[in-house]
Amino acid sequence: MGYTTHVFAWSAGDIGEKAADYFYPISIIDKEEILDKCREIGIDGICSIASDLAAVTVNYVANKLGLTGNSIESTEKSTNKHLMRIAFEENGDPSPKSFLIDENTDIDTLGITFPAIVKPTDRSGSRGIYKVYNAEEAKEAYKGAREQSLEKKVLLEEFAEGDEYSVEYVSYKGKHHFLAVTKKFTTGAPNFIETGHLEPAPISAELTEKIKKVVEHALDTLEIKNGASHSEIKIDDEGNIKIIEIGGRMGGDCIGSDLVMYSTGYDFVRMVIQIACGEEPDFTPVCEPFAVESVFIFNQEDLEKFNYIQEHEPERIVRIADMDLDLMGSTTDSSNRAGCYVIKHRD
Repeated sequence: MGYTTHVFAWSAGDIGEKAADYFYPISIIDKEEILDKCREIGIDGICSIASDLAAVTVNYVANKLGLTGNSIESTEKSTNKHLMRIAFEENGDPSPKSFLIDENTDIDTLGITFPAIVKPTDRSGSRGIYKVYNAEEAKEAYKGAREQSLEKKVLLEEFAEGDEYSVEYVSYKGKHHFLAVTKKFTTGAPNFIETGHLEPAPISAELTEKIKKVVEHALDTLEIKNGASHSEIKIDDEGNIKIIEIGGRMGGDCIGSDLVMYSTGYDFVRMVIQIACGEEPDFTPVCEPFAVESVFIFNQEDLEKFNYIQEHEPERIVRIADMDLDLMGSTTDSSNRAGCYVIKHRD
């Protein structure tokens, strides 16, 4: 695209360090230091791919330098799950009943139906999420969720029944462009760590339109006007939709970087960079669309499945995204799974 890249992160030997034209070992939460450096560089745009934590700094810098981004108020609502729930309730968006709790909360008086979910207000990647079946379990889960929370705050929420999906959008100057619905597969309770994603999701055109209406209304509620968004929803057997959360950034797990492009033909990453630099997103197809899925390796059985595909169906493999087999059997959240690969979906 002709841009010089300046990358900020902890120094950890990751791909961003090696691919960047310039790398700065500055934490993504050090927004003032990053702002000073960006002002010195004279940047054209700033963005992240799939980090809620980075979105705070991205939009802070964009606002300070007069670049394209989302407002600080929008950023607060889309990165803090408590503020998000309040906004959804005030604006009539369907989402689970939610309570901010602490160690002194009398959970029995809240009127919440179990099972329920306990989670931090400000983390992603399945960190600190617990499914609980009574007040005592909720009190115990509170400790683990609080430990993971950056602001040390925790939510107790109604458990939404149904199948899990995410919805991928790109927005420019307040106009929302639908890209895809993604089917999500998880480990289930207690931690709901993603095991894979399928795109496009095998759902009807009628349900897709219903999803689009709900999500676009919620994007307006959160005032997400520029860049990518990743909306996580659940749909029950009656077709009722509940919004679990929405991030003003791409979906991780190769959704934004790979699945959207292969399943739609649109270069999602390119569009995010264009918008960050104040340009209209380019919807010119870059490939012929096909169904695709990301698959994660947790254990020996998963590895054997990958090895079989690699040996007998290598033409299905689109990308081997990450492998660290030393982590097998020790997965606690989305950050420490043992591997990930992207393949063409077979019906």
